[in-house]
Amino acid sequence: MKASAETAWIYPPRIFLVAAEPSGDALAGDLIDALCVMRPDVKIAGVGGSEMARRGVVSAFDITELSVFGLFDGLKIIDLVHRRAEEISRAAAAFEADAVVLIDSWGFMLRAAWRLRAAIPDTPLIKYVAPQVFAARRERARVAADTFDHLLAIHPFDAPYFTKHGMDVTFVGNPVLERDLCGDGAGFRTRHAITTDEPVLLVLFGSRKSELIRLFPRFADAAHRLKARYPELKLVTTLAPAIADQAKNMIAAKPAFADLIIADGTERQDAFNAADVALACSGTVTLELARLGVPTVAAYRLGWLAWFAARFFLMKSKYISLVNIAADEMLIPECIQTRCRSSILADSVGKFLDDPDWRARLSRRLIKTTGHMRGEGDSPAHNAAKVVLKLARSRV
Repeated sequence: MKASAETAWIYPPRIFLVAAEPSGDALAGDLIDALCVMRPDVKIAGVGGSEMARRGVVSAFDITELSVFGLFDGLKIIDLVHRRAEEISRAAAAFEADAVVLIDSWGFMLRAAWRLRAAIPDTPLIKYVAPQVFAARRERARVAADTFDHLLAIHPFDAPYFTKHGMDVTFVGNPVLERDLCGDGAGFRTRHAITTDEPVLLVLFGSRKSELIRLFPRFADAAHRLKARYPELKLVTTLAPAIADQAKNMIAAKPAFADLIIADGTERQDAFNAADVALACSGTVTLELARLGVPTVAAYRLGWLAWFAARFFLMKSKYISLVNIAADEMLIPECIQTRCRSSILADSVGKFLDDPDWRARLSRRLIKTTGHMRGEGDSPAHNAAKVVLKLARSRV
């Protein structure tokens, strides 16, 4: 039984979180921490991954099965998406949620929201992380306004796209720009017998299996070319849990990666701080690297049908990297689709390795640009938690 308005918040607020891939799971973990600080009696349930589980919120199913990218990849699992969305709506209803927070993963969260609205029509549905309408598919802003009750935006340039459709938006700041990225780069080099004179290339294959499959052969061939040019070059990687086993098998079969150093999860930040240059799947990780001032070459490939649709009908932005969008300049070279070839990747990384002075200047630019993107006020998780609790209280 819910409390009356006069006895608001005598009972613990009940918040249901949904995260469908590792990046959303990380945001959920930070949000849980902030909610627990603000309301130690808060009750939290939901669906997510290891970060939510580490805080006691165990998912009913494995979210890695939903971690796909692109229209046509998504169509392959559409039946599973609808089943999982229905399961989420039933779970949130059984939990008697005061608010539901749906984090990132636009396609899945939209379908989950439709089911949730039918199952618990009076419960606030909060979208955390806007679909990237500044880059493509501007019509999603109107759909979001029709579907969700509030948007927690992580970019300062998000709001106008949604408010013009009548949607309430709060800019909370980008959690990636607040997260502690400190690490012991020197210690990492010492542990792995890398001298101060040997350059370190961080190779990051992405967090989705589809990304691994499409990028791995090109990254491997680029690494082979780079090792031939720079024999002293040391290759390092960290692997997202969703791809780790498959990636290790693929790495073991590639001579180009015979001496690739695979940093375990506890060494991730040390490896990032040890890197001179990075070759990375385009995504959140490039923002982390920019914060640390690591010059990075970003790469991405979609299926050809998805790429054709994106390239000729959907894309509205000059760039895909947030740092480039914020700077309105190509600070992070983008090797996308037809430019995602091993020769171009190797040449792009080689330009960084050949010119330490330029690398140092670019490093300073990356740090300065991400500093401007941070926003002001409390941490993003704290800002988000305040809005979630306020909206949840409106249910009382």
